[in-house]
Amino acid sequence: MKRIRIVICLIILMLPAAGLPEERGLQKVTLVPQWWPQAQFAGYMIALDKGFYREAGIDLTMARGGPGNPPFEALTAGKATFCTGWLSTGIQQRASGVPLVNLAQIVQRSSLVLIARKESGISSPETLNGKKMALWQGDFLIQPLALFRTYNIKPEVVPLYGTVNLFLKGGVDVMSAMWYNEYHTILNCGFQPEELSLLFFKDLLVNFPEDGIYCLEQTVKADPELCRRFVQASLKGWLYAFANQKEAIHTVMKYADQAHTETNRAHQRWMLARMEDLIIPDGDTSGLGKLGAKDYEGVGKVLMESGLIERTPKLEDFYRGP
Repeated sequence: MKRIRIVICLIILMLPAAGLPEERGLQKVTLVPQWWPQAQFAGYMIALDKGFYREAGIDLTMARGGPGNPPFEALTAGKATFCTGWLSTGIQQRASGVPLVNLAQIVQRSSLVLIARKESGISSPETLNGKKMALWQGDFLIQPLALFRTYNIKPEVVPLYGTVNLFLKGGVDVMSAMWYNEYHTILNCGFQPEELSLLFFKDLLVNFPEDGIYCLEQTVKADPELCRRFVQASLKGWLYAFANQKEAIHTVMKYADQAHTETNRAHQRWMLARMEDLIIPDGDTSGLGKLGAKDYEGVGKVLMESGLIERTPKLEDFYRGP
């Protein structure tokens, strides 16, 4: 049934749309994702390679994100028309005065997870107290700090930078990870799932939806139709990727190889499957690309309690969904 719902939704999105600017020529736009090519962004790569953007009247350049080209900075500097980014970052940016607009909330659930060896006895937030914990910094730290406040936890925090080696070597009791990425890396290093305890933030605290599509408010005002067509082509790309995963992995690996990233098909296959779980929870396509008021207000509340924003921007100013 899950596959049937995805295919039906894809068929609807692939129906010819009225008013596409086929005779007017293609509009050149640039997309900057958060990171280097990987299945986290498969939908956009597929939409580009399958011609979905061109069918929507768009000539897309997909730039490389990552530390050297942060997506929100690229957007505000005029180097990108659209970018992807976390909802929590988008809210912070908007609250600070940057006129960001969320055009579609792609990832519906938080994939951030705390991982521990089961033999450590860690099985709940309360058992984290006093433990040595490797945590990513920046926006990745917001949810753990909120968790510590909620459960009155005082762990020993060690900054985490990029690899899982500290956890593998027993240097820490717990580490933060993305379900679609580092968790699978740990499994590939020899751990069995039953040897690990996973504490998902989506189950412990407010759900933090992650990747969304953003642009500047001036872009929406100047050409709302362009924004609509870009989002629809992107959603079509995601649905096609989920319905044709073998082809999608081939496309992802093509872009990953061009970028000289160190990855493999098995890891990207895992990542794409997890992205489907996060983008279409339980196979329900009715919420595809939508940002729920409850999730938005929940993230805003945590950001205010953390002292990162003074007030949550109005949802109707921040979100212009599909």
